[in-house]
Amino acid sequence: MDRPNLTQVQWRKSARSAESGSCVEVAGVKGMVAVRDSKNPQGPALLFPPAVWSAFAARVRSDAL
Repeated sequence: MDRPNLTQVQWRKSARSAESGSCVEVAGVKGMVAVRDSKNPQGPALLFPPAVWSAFAARVRSDAL
């Protein structure tokens, strides 16, 4: 798979992210979800299929309750 160019995507992070900046940012790109460390935006990003990311996010939300 060709690695997408992540420099032009719209990154976003949770409104609940801490003031310390210790969070992840996500972006949709070419049918995938890109995830990166907000403290290191020039560092590597992980790519996940949307269904995998949705399942992960749902699990995190259910464990946070």
